[in-house]
Amino acid sequence: MFKKDLVPGAKSKVKSSAQRGIRSQVIETYPKLEPYIDEIIPKKSQLDLMKLYSYLLPLSLQPPIQEFLLTPGSPDRISLYLLDSQPLFWQHMDDAIVPHLKVVHQYPQCFPTVGIDRGAIRFVLSGANLAAPGLTSAGGRLPEKDAALKEGTVVAIMAEGKEEACLVGPLTMGTEEIKEKKKGIVMDGGHYLGDGLWKMVID
Repeated sequence: MFKKDLVPGAKSKVKSSAQRGIRSQVIETYPKLEPYIDEIIPKKSQLDLMKLYSYLLPLSLQPPIQEFLLTPGSPDRISLYLLDSQPLFWQHMDDAIVPHLKVVHQYPQCFPTVGIDRGAIRFVLSGANLAAPGLTSAGGRLPEKDAALKEGTVVAIMAEGKEEACLVGPLTMGTEEIKEKKKGIVMDGGHYLGDGLWKMVID
């Protein structure tokens, strides 16, 4: 998702009604964050919205407000929500709202997790899609059936031997299906350590 370097767009202030909606959306998606929501998005704070793009259109094709596309010719847009220039959550179109890895690192107990083996780490950190073998091998970890995660669930990816998540994003197949198939792409659009979102400097 953020393999390329990103160019920050213009920031705009989020209306108070929209900010309440974002708080509610975060709590609904991540119920374990509810005790901490006032730390993350204080009620009297001011969220900013920034549109992210990583490809500059030719001047002749640019809309009135300069926009950047994630890939040449792609209409995809990412909304990034910030507090005091610190990124908190991002959202692709109308998909699930996803935490920045710094939020995951600060509140690791609040997000569902799966684990990858050591061999998958270098692929994840190079921006490759996450494949099932990295989760189903001896060093990987998936939840038991009674705690199975559905397709579309946003999960934090923990790497074997590491203490902090290296990737966060939505699953493209449920964990029981991953166990059954043992192959295929299980996450194709996430935010990983060292990617464009991680490295982006926001004034």
